[in-house]
Amino acid sequence: MNAVAGARALIVMGVAGSGKTTLGEALARRLGWPFKDGDDLHPPANIAKMSAGQPLTDDDRGPYLAAVGDWIDARRAAGEPAVVTCSALKRAYRDRLREGRAGVAFVFMDVDPPTVAARLADRRGHFFGPGLLASQFADLEPPGPDEPVIEVEGALPTPRQVDQVMGALARSG
Repeated sequence: MNAVAGARALIVMGVAGSGKTTLGEALARRLGWPFKDGDDLHPPANIAKMSAGQPLTDDDRGPYLAAVGDWIDARRAAGEPAVVTCSALKRAYRDRLREGRAGVAFVFMDVDPPTVAARLADRRGHFFGPGLLASQFADLEPPGPDEPVIEVEGALPTPRQVDQVMGALARSG
């Protein structure tokens, strides 16, 4: 399935600390597309919950996923492509984000737990603490071969990740 062909919205996905924002910003610059850090779309209740060290539930994620979808829809209504970050850990979340939105593809940041743990330990001033990492990997359902996804090795330098995504987009037509 060549589901990334014609992609007009890229959702950079993966566990917290995988490098979604760094890659998303770099991709948006290279493509000349608007970018949104999905963390900015979390409802205050979600941020408070994660700041308190509590993982989000599926119910908690509902309004967040709606906000990510609304941001993509607003870009589309303006005739603009889009790059946005969103953990999109479960297949159901990705299905919800694609529903009724042709041209949405995912960029999966594939990173091992020790690498992410080291990154989170070094991160300061973010509401998502290292104590929540296990819940992220527990919830992660890596994208299947039938999903519109470009897999990126999260430990690579950002310029190489961008090149991987650009190459996949070019090959997809």
